[in-house]
Amino acid sequence: MQPDDLIKLVTTEMPFGKHKGTVIADLPGNYLNWFAREGFPKSEIGRLLALMQEMDHNGLRELLRPLRGGAR
Repeated sequence: MQPDDLIKLVTTEMPFGKHKGTVIADLPGNYLNWFAREGFPKSEIGRLLALMQEMDHNGLRELLRPLRGGAR
């Protein structure tokens, strides 16, 4: 994990697929789990999806709340 990855989770939008335009931190757990089963893309997005899936799986989504700058 890179120091700014948590900020990226709350600011980076999904660039493709069913949830295109959704901030990575807002992607549903079942979608993240699908990637975990099928394989994450070999890219920065894939790395962030894997991190978000791990956070979701371990019930750590709330850690991102302070980083949203008042949103949600």
